[in-house]
Amino acid sequence: MAARFIVEADGGSRGNPGPAGYGAVVRDGDTGQLVAEAAEFIGHATNNVAEYRGLIAGLRAARELDPDASVDVRMDSKLVVEQMSGRWRIKHPDMQPLAAEARTLFPRGQVSYTWIPRERNKDADRLANEAMDAGQAGRQWEPRPKAVADEPPLKTPAPKAGWAAPADLGSPTTFVLLRHGETPLTPEKRFSGSGGTDPELSDRGRWQAERAAEALAARGSVQAVVASPMARTRQTAETVAARLGLEVRYEDGLREVDFGDWEGLTFAEVQQRYPDDLSAWLGSAKARPTGSGESFTTLTHRVGAARDRITARYPGQTVLVVSHVSPIKTLVRLALGAPPDSMYRMELSAASICAVQYYADGNASLRLLNDTSHLR
Repeated sequence: MAARFIVEADGGSRGNPGPAGYGAVVRDGDTGQLVAEAAEFIGHATNNVAEYRGLIAGLRAARELDPDASVDVRMDSKLVVEQMSGRWRIKHPDMQPLAAEARTLFPRGQVSYTWIPRERNKDADRLANEAMDAGQAGRQWEPRPKAVADEPPLKTPAPKAGWAAPADLGSPTTFVLLRHGETPLTPEKRFSGSGGTDPELSDRGRWQAERAAEALAARGSVQAVVASPMARTRQTAETVAARLGLEVRYEDGLREVDFGDWEGLTFAEVQQRYPDDLSAWLGSAKARPTGSGESFTTLTHRVGAARDRITARYPGQTVLVVSHVSPIKTLVRLALGAPPDSMYRMELSAASICAVQYYADGNASLRLLNDTSHLR
């Protein structure tokens, strides 16, 4: 079922026109819980332009969370609400392209607009003022430090040898996380996501898959195999599953992140061609690679939903999950309750194995990380 979000947005200008900024928050439509926020100093602009920019930022944040969601936009700008609802004409040339951009973010039937008094829009107003304060001080707005919002805080059970669960916590569902073998792009360290050429395994990648199959068959604990539907993960999973005598079930939520226009490029090439986009991406989980790229925030929600489907389908079992660098790192960091930038501090080799256990009380335990002993 698609999510339901509430977007609260605002913008302001000190002088109208003058130094301007916007703020936006996204809330869960059922609980009211804050799930995303955005703010930016936009330089010299009018109140109305800043308000439209806030609307666009809020809708973008909601789309990153779930492009199929229904969205209720709430603003204290009567002008924006009436114009976006289609009741007032948009005459000013500065507003027309902004309104057009806002309409492209969701299909018409998924978004509704509601006017609210200013006192009910305090969070968006606060963010807009924080952005203006930061801009006038020569800084970029940054969100206030807070706990990791992707998942509830996790308590890690005391580890024991191997992949066995502490008896008093019951039988966990264990994910044995296998990264696919090498492709022709892997040794060159090129971005290879779900939006590129979907390369197959190289000769070395097929050899790595065979070694992983031997190692997992020797351990003898895998009861099911689930994989990303991309070519390199299909080939790796099918090699292992054939050795284990199991069938492969495919889960689209496990596919690699879409790197947009960076697909097929090295890090150095991206840095040369898209330096600003790369800096933004490295600095925020909400930033997307150039073009049609997918943010790590969107990836987190996609992978988290896939994790929940798999644990519900195989309670108490050991499941081989064949996926890619970004989804596996995401599962590891969520198990640890670590912040998004921790992904840049993990090494995950081709055909490496990790293991995470999930307990019925919501706790998780990382048992193994980047094991490549079967390749030596």
